Amino acid sequence: MDWQTILYRLPGIVLGLTIHEYCHAFCAYKLGDNTARDQGRLTFNPAKHIDFIGLLFIIFAGFGWAKPVQFNPGNLRKYRRDKAMIAAAGPLSNLILGILFCLIIRALIALLANNVINPGIYFFHLYIALFYAASINFGLFVFNLFPIPPLDGSHIVFSGLNLSYDTEVKIRKLGLPLLFLAIIAQNHFDIPIIPVGIVVDALLGLFL
Repeated sequence: MDWQTILYRLPGIVLGLTIHEYCHAFCAYKLGDNTARDQGRLTFNPAKHIDFIGLLFIIFAGFGWAKPVQFNPGNLRKYRRDKAMIAAAGPLSNLILGILFCLIIRALIALLANNVINPGIYFFHLYIALFYAASINFGLFVFNLFPIPPLDGSHIVFSGLNLSYDTEVKIRKLGLPLLFLAIIAQNHFDIPIIPVGIVVDALLGLFL
């Protein structure tokens, strides 16, 4: 990947990860838990949310992570329901961001078609950055909904299952190795085990 592509991708990645984690924190706060707020996570400052290693992974490997938002289950009124809502808040924020970027692209194209703005090098750079931002946020939405620990989808699924604490802990220990194996197998054998690209293309087609 060349540096120009990295620069195109970086704004969408940083914004997507920051908003994703902020929404986890905001949802937990609204549901009665102050843990994330007290840890300084109720902010749009990327430095509070971005994990440098996770950022490098998402830039160069196509998947990565941010600093996880913590919450105290004892402060939630309805633990299973609230846990699912906190987990879902992050991916849903990325879906909304992806749609928003698509709408901005459509608005720019409409302005261009009506000669309100002129095509030029700045328009080209902006268009590419917005397209990457839409694609990345749709990707974060789809990827995080897969029910493999530690992804958000696993928290949503586990909230609907009557699993013992010990059973859930055992499954979570297997989750990260399983996730890496699935990604490696998908890349090596070209099998859509986690078909993020397919769903992202469908969303881009729907909104663009």
